[in-house]
Amino acid sequence: MELNEMIEIGILLDYYKPLLTEKQKKYLINYFEEDLSLTEIAEMNEVSRQAVYDNIKRGSKILRSYEDKLNFYKKDRKLYKELLELRKDFKKENLDKIIEKMS
Repeated sequence: MELNEMIEIGILLDYYKPLLTEKQKKYLINYFEEDLSLTEIAEMNEVSRQAVYDNIKRGSKILRSYEDKLNFYKKDRKLYKELLELRKDFKKENLDKIIEKMS
């Protein structure tokens, strides 16, 4: 798994973790947040390395599916960029525009 993909899944996990099954949540947290290897996770859970890999792949796909449908991360990134622009040139009118978009 490439670094960008790992970062993406780690971020999506923060947003959508409560929507995962307990097993998916546990494996994804172990892998992406605790930086455990597939072998370590497999040994801890007394399952095969392949079972861990399959669950992580499936869980990652589910997280992307949630983001495709709900767009929470995308919306937060857009708001963040707008706020950075506002910081450069603060005007009450610009702030009001951002607030209106969110309503």
